Amino acid sequence: MVRFLVIRLLQSVVALVGIAVLVFAMVRISGDPAMMLATATSTAEDIQRIRVNLGLDKSIPEQFWIFVQDVVQGDLGESLFKKKPVTGMIGAALPNSIRLILPSWVIAMLGALLLGVLGATRRDTFLDNGVKFIAILGQALPGFWVAIVAVFIFSVTWQLLPTSGLGGIDHYVLPVATLSFFLLPGMMRLVRSSMLDVLDSEYIKLARIKGLPERTIIWKHALRNALIAPLTVAGMLFAMIITGAVVIETVFSWPGIGFILVEGVMARDFPLVQAIILLVAVVVLGINLLVDISYAYIDPQIRYQKT
Repeated sequence: MVRFLVIRLLQSVVALVGIAVLVFAMVRISGDPAMMLATATSTAEDIQRIRVNLGLDKSIPEQFWIFVQDVVQGDLGESLFKKKPVTGMIGAALPNSIRLILPSWVIAMLGALLLGVLGATRRDTFLDNGVKFIAILGQALPGFWVAIVAVFIFSVTWQLLPTSGLGGIDHYVLPVATLSFFLLPGMMRLVRSSMLDVLDSEYIKLARIKGLPERTIIWKHALRNALIAPLTVAGMLFAMIITGAVVIETVFSWPGIGFILVEGVMARDFPLVQAIILLVAVVVLGINLLVDISYAYIDPQIRYQKT
């Protein structure tokens, strides 16, 4: 188990270094921040002075080394346009994103688990067909379109819920519902298919022959073995929801990480963009590591396999 964890940890570190290099390069390829900060009356000397102040006059390897040193020391730089420390901006926006992401993910996973199990245990019934219809509908409709339609119906037409912003419980309903609907279909179909495979296995038939209650067979024996694949996908979906929330936060003007990321990209605010992408990368890699550990816990044979 220790060897398994060490290998996964080293893989995460290597991936993080690769992401840092890629983000650093792509942000600089996208344009010259000095030209964005220059005004109509700026001279060549003024533009050069901006480059010097931003450290852009140094070579690319020197810039990257300074960037790495600053990140290690917890200095993520200053926003070029808002003139605020990036750490403070992320610290203010991150709790708002967590308030949106966590309930959405929990609701989607619980709903997918319940509907997937019900669909598998009532195969080809009206309930199962309804589960499959929801899955197809959810995967076919773009998240941003669902969000816009939800705002139009519930906020503009019926005036039941706020259109945007952060406030009371009513402000959470549309963003959380839309984000949950974005996550639900894929997970639900995977739980259903995994349960169908397990329910057809020999040990489930043996449990039924022994006379175990159907509820015990489904929720204790079958579900435990059917959760291996969905558990991995659940971690991936949590990672996806961090990036998927960018669209939802933009549509609902939710002051989270995704919202300020869009602002940073539009303004070519490279310190802000770099910091947010690195933060997302750390979270995604951490989630994947936790998923691997949980995966090995559910199926002990995995920890002894060669990696």
